Amino acid sequence: MKDLPKIILASKSPRRQELLRLMDVDFRIVLKEVDESYPDNLTPEEIAVYIAQKKAKAFNESVDDEIVLTADTIVSIEGHILGKPETTAHAAEMLQMLSGKVHKVVTGVCLLHKHQYNLFHDVSEVFFRKLTTQEINFYVEKYRPLDKAGAYGIQEWIGLTGIERINGSYTNVVGLPTEKLYQQLIRLV
Repeated sequence: MKDLPKIILASKSPRRQELLRLMDVDFRIVLKEVDESYPDNLTPEEIAVYIAQKKAKAFNESVDDEIVLTADTIVSIEGHILGKPETTAHAAEMLQMLSGKVHKVVTGVCLLHKHQYNLFHDVSEVFFRKLTTQEINFYVEKYRPLDKAGAYGIQEWIGLTGIERINGSYTNVVGLPTEKLYQQLIRLV
């Protein structure tokens, strides 16, 4: 791989960190608090990109040579946007909504480099089999998915046992579309 400038990952997500490590990308983590609200009239794809760019804007004046990588993942089903659940009861409600249905996972990514915002997104369709209340409660209690959009991690028990198939990128569902990210990074250098 080409030599890349130093990368700042503006995410506390252990899944994004692990994906970058698996890609052999050197990075350091810098976090800034950002309001993740968005206008009501945006599509799921626009929401994810809007929030990713909003996160990157917090770094615009403080970096020059480094690449700042920000991302936001949302789950969309039947016109509803599912972010991170607030409680375990909320997580169980979200999983009940996803049970037996197909939903979209959208990750918006922003690469801030030399004061330019390089924006892209990826969309994957995820097909859940019908989940029982017992399965949902087991997962929520044992895995406590309060830090995950849609209240689940595809790489955890619920993904291994409840997801029938996906159309699109697996790593996008994890939280970072590594295939598209790689192509964007090599274009920057």
